[in-house]
Parts: sequence; structure tokens; C-alpha cells
Amino acid sequence: MIARRPRRVLVLGGARSGKSSYAEQLLGRERSVEYVACGSTPGPDDAEWARRVALHRVRRPASWSTVETIDLPSVLGSTGPPVLIDCLTTWLSRVMDDCGVWTEEPGADERLAAAVDEAVDAWTRCRRRVVAVSNEVGSGIVPATPSGRRFRDELGILNARIAAASDRVWLVTAGLPQRLR
Repeated sequence: MIARRPRRVLVLGGARSGKSSYAEQLLGRERSVEYVACGSTPGPDDAEWARRVALHRVRRPASWSTVETIDLPSVLGSTGPPVLIDCLTTWLSRVMDDCGVWTEEPGADERLAAAVDEAVDAWTRCRRRVVAVSNEVGSGIVPATPSGRRFRDELGILNARIAAASDRVWLVTAGLPQRLR
């Protein structure tokens, strides 16, 4: 009997835990991968962020394509090679900004809920092999600010929903992957 490869995989971990490297390893034998970068493009005044982005780019095989977007439903609803989403944490941060959560715009919470619902639904219906990376925030410190607690809570909820719709879930701690599902 041939084991079926999991179609939807979530890789969780803390900051600098090795979660992105592990997710890349899961797709390492694939010649073609669509790498979805959800983080913001480094600005001229953020050399540290630019170094992080450059390190991620250098690790990827030249045959992988990179798409910089937060439109996960379009990516997950299309056909093509396997997808690596890195990461849901930066995706959520950008979506919360775009929805006006931090500026308390009218309807921001509803727009955020709709965007998250749409992304989770697209993840659930995705026919491509997909690996998503996200920060595990449930074991960390309690943020000192209301906005930090709000972000932590929203990410925890998103992670739980994506995990529930995943075939396999990994937790990476200190570079060591542990299968949760």
C-alpha cells in the first residue's frame, strides 16, 4: 500500500524555531513550488527585515516561483504546483491593517471576520498540495498591550481553524519538528 501524501499541512512554531525551514523541507523534492510571501516588502529604513527576507529567498530553490500577496483565496483556488504559504502570521497582520482594525474603522471587525472565513474556506477547499507556516502564540507571554493581546487572540483562532481543516499539523521547537496530527 502506498501512503497518501497529506494535501493540507500546517507548520507551527515560535520565532526562530525553524518552522519555515522545516516547511521548505516538506516540499524540498518538488521541482516547482509556488512560494507565497505574505509579509510586507522591506522598506529602505528596515535593514533587519530586508535581511530576514533575503535569507528566506536564498534558501529557496531557483525553480520555485515567488508570489507576494495576501490574496490567499485566489492562490488556494487556482491550479498549479504545490504551494508554500509563509506565513499566516504576516498575512493576518496585513489583513488586520487593511481591514482598519487598528484605526477602529467602522465595520473593521466584520471585514476581518469575512477575510478570515474566506481564507479558511479556501484552505478547506484547496485541491493543490499546500503547506502553511504560522507562529504558535498560545505558549508565549501575555502581550502588555490591548492590540498585542488582540493580535495574539486572532492568530490563535486562525491557527486553530486552519489546523482543524489540515491533514497534518507539525509543531517545530528549537529546530525539532513534532507531529501533532
